[in-house]
Amino acid sequence: MKKDFYEILGISKNADAAEIKKAYRKSALKYHPDKNPGDKEAEENFKLAAEAYEVLSDPQKKAKYDQYGHQAFDGSGGFGGGHGGMNMDDIFSQFGDIFGGGFGGFGGGGGGPRRAKGSNLRIKVKLTLEEIANGVEKKVKVKRKVQAKGVTYKTCTTCNGQGQVMRVTNTILGRMQSASTCPTCGGSGQILDKRPSEADAQGMVQEDETVSIKIPAGVTDGMQLKVSNKGNDAPGNSIPGDLIVAIEEVEHEFLKREGENIHFDLYISFPEAVLGVSKDIEAINGKVRIKLEEGIQSGKILRLKGKGIPSLNGYGNGDLLVHVNVWTPKTLNKEQKQFFENALNDEHFVPSPEKSEKSFFEKVKDMFS
Repeated sequence: MKKDFYEILGISKNADAAEIKKAYRKSALKYHPDKNPGDKEAEENFKLAAEAYEVLSDPQKKAKYDQYGHQAFDGSGGFGGGHGGMNMDDIFSQFGDIFGGGFGGFGGGGGGPRRAKGSNLRIKVKLTLEEIANGVEKKVKVKRKVQAKGVTYKTCTTCNGQGQVMRVTNTILGRMQSASTCPTCGGSGQILDKRPSEADAQGMVQEDETVSIKIPAGVTDGMQLKVSNKGNDAPGNSIPGDLIVAIEEVEHEFLKREGENIHFDLYISFPEAVLGVSKDIEAINGKVRIKLEEGIQSGKILRLKGKGIPSLNGYGNGDLLVHVNVWTPKTLNKEQKQFFENALNDEHFVPSPEKSEKSFFEKVKDMFS
């Protein structure tokens, strides 16, 4: 089982942004590879701290993690959040600004050339209620920028491959030396040497690629999942960006979703309500037969346990709530109308709700509790 992000950084769930940043900096300094050369356990802890910070430092990701836990990002197919898709260069390039230098790779202090990261791509994937309930693997075609075949790079002449340029300024305290990212190569230490005619000025071309996306059961409309390294490439010895997948839920014809519960409106005739009847109703994975008791009242809610949407955290399924509606006919023939006129004063047709019968407002309260 994956370790809790708050536990990794040693903070509470109420920690603010400054506390989260401070805790990550402390943990990363403790387990930094430069301080623990060859220590695999320290390297693993370093990656775990970066993974925790990546999520908890982003308000939207943090809210999803607080609600759904690790599965909000891990899914079942390598979505973002798992450090298995985050290498050291990812960490250094993403979070280097937290450190004021002093360690290689974090930049701003003689860390040498850094690997650039390509831009992210964003797509929207439409899912039916059935696909959301069962989980699904989608294959999508994306246009990615990749390095063209035959493109070559050479050492940047501005920084001599260091990725940084040094500046010396005279101050009242004496001569001060500072380092900044090379403006020519952007810190990579490389510039374009040769490129084929079809490539752009950075040596990139666009290619179609089919990407397989495993979407876990229980996702919600608007949720974003990340497929690591399936975004655009960047020039030189770079790290690909990520593919951001936004979930769009397609509205079902009969079923209405409310969190992990599903609602279905069942309309029955007056004779069916009086006599009782068995009915086949719509469910997510096919029809389900239910038996309605004699004298069932309009507004009755039948709860079918476990027939709803699976929890993204793996805590079981929601329920299917069947709302019974007795349909009142608008037109009657002469004989039918005569029957109901005769029944107007019949004691069996006089409303007589039992004390145990809940009011409409009580039913609504129960439904949302």
